[in-house]
Formats: sequence, structure tokens, C-alpha cells
Amino acid sequence: MSASDPVREALPRKTRDALDGWLSSLALERRLSAHTVTNYQRDVLGFLSFTAHHTGESVSFSTLSKLRAADFRAWLAQRRTHDDVGPRTLARGLSAVRTFFRYLAREDMADNAQIALVRTPKQPVSIPKALSVEAADKLLDNLEPDKSWTQARDLAVLTLLYGAGLRISEALSLDVRDWPRRGTPLRVIGKGNKTRVLPVIDAIHDAVEDYREQCPHGLDPSGPLFVGARGGRLNPRSLQGTLARLRSGLGLPDSATPHALRHSFATHLLGAGGDLRTIQELLGHASLSTTQTYAAVDTARLMEVYDAAHPRAGSGSADKG
Repeated sequence: MSASDPVREALPRKTRDALDGWLSSLALERRLSAHTVTNYQRDVLGFLSFTAHHTGESVSFSTLSKLRAADFRAWLAQRRTHDDVGPRTLARGLSAVRTFFRYLAREDMADNAQIALVRTPKQPVSIPKALSVEAADKLLDNLEPDKSWTQARDLAVLTLLYGAGLRISEALSLDVRDWPRRGTPLRVIGKGNKTRVLPVIDAIHDAVEDYREQCPHGLDPSGPLFVGARGGRLNPRSLQGTLARLRSGLGLPDSATPHALRHSFATHLLGAGGDLRTIQELLGHASLSTTQTYAAVDTARLMEVYDAAHPRAGSGSADKG
């Protein structure tokens, strides 16, 4: 959202300056991505616009300090009914507004404890869409690295996602100097600028080294590890396009995305006896409850196998006793 946004320009100068200071702190102190900062800005500007109409007052620090929990709930209700947004978007918006109010309190501009009384909208349980072991193998086996260097590159990235559980953004942000020697771990900077250390299996090392040998561009140690056709850092859309063509040709569902390989990494580890705490560390989840969703995937798959194979399962089983 540009500096000339009409909602922003309608704010009192001090509120506008506070908003700009908060946005800078998100980018510089918390190191949030530009995409996240833009979403937070949009959410808070929407809240401030609602507040101006809801209270009939200029959105000064005094106005913000006087808001009651009911006012915050009215904003959420308005977004739910008039803007038709779901619980995830509502939760993100509330999180943005809370963060803004914490900044105002920290800078001694405005203080309002009422927002702490507002509950985060209940989120639907979302079970990650992991691929089966067979589907994951099929995807990787159908990339032929000896046909072109770009296929060797795509195979290297996808093997890294499935073999180490990286997010696509984490894999594509790696520089050449980040890549470890064989037998040493990989250090990855994930969400919230947190570093985690991951083991690198031989299959990953082989795929990455094969790509590096075939890559026609000189890979500078301080430059990107995975590059596009012109030698710049690989764009995730290129990899997403490769996977879309692959899944179409192999008859796999639309859920077979790069991120599904990360989900598959976790689900297959759990199915092979891995414990949740270890998988939490490998994925870089801040909360164990996030990792526990993979247990639901594993249980659902177990029940599918049970229903298909157990002699007492399925319709009519009671009559066979």
C-alpha cells in the first residue's frame, strides 16, 4: 500500500507517523517478509478506517486508548459479515492490530489493555495434504537429470524439500556458501529469522552436486545456490510450474505441490517411527501443536488401510462372523 493511500492520509499526523514507525519495526527489528508487512499494513489500515466510522472521531491516540473490547469485536464482526473473510484472515488481522497496539504501548503513545480480552477466532482444523510414499517417489523418479541442467536443478530442490523438510522459500534462499560438505549438517534460517540445523542424507547431496556440475552458470560463493535460466536466483514459480506439469502427466492431484513434499517429509518420518519432538525441531515449528497435525494425517491413513484390509472392517462384516 503506497504512502498516498487515502485511508492513511485521512489519519492524524501523529497516528500516521506511528503507523510508519511500526511498519519499519516489523521489517527491521522482526525481519518480517515484505509480503507479511504489506498484509499487516492492510489489516491495520482497515481497522483504523473502521474505527473512524465506528466512533465518529478522528483516530487519535486518545481514541485508540478509549476503545473497549466490544469495539474490537465489532470490527471483527464487520469483517466477517460484510467483507466475507474466513477465520484465518480474521486471526491474522487481529494479530496485526495487537502487534500495532503493543508498539504504541512500548513507545508510550497509547495504551489499551482491552484488546487482550478479545479471543482469537477459532480456526478450523487443517490437516496437511501429504503425498503417499509412492506418489513422492513417482514425482522424483520422473525428473530425468541427465536430460538438462534445469531438470537436475529441479530434482535437487525437490529432493531437498522431501529429504530435509525445507520450505520452498528456505531452499531457494540458500547461497552457495551455505551448502555443507558431505557428512556435515545444513544450517537453515527459517521463519522469524530462527536458525535450525538439519542432517543432509546422501541422496540430497548427490542431487545437489549433480546439479552444480551441470549448471552452465558460474556459481559465486556469495551468490544463490539455485539459479534460473539467466543465472539469477531461482523463482519459486518456475519450480511450481515444473511440478504442475509433472503431476498432470502422472495423474496426481493438485495438492501435489512443493509444500506438500515438506508435509510428506514429516508424515513419512512419523509413520516410520519418528517422534513428534524431533520432527518439530526438523521442521522449525515454534509450537508442538503445529507438528501434532501430522499425527492426524498418520492416523487417517492408518484407518484407510484398516478399512481396506482388515477382515472385520467394511460393510457387512458383522454378517460374516
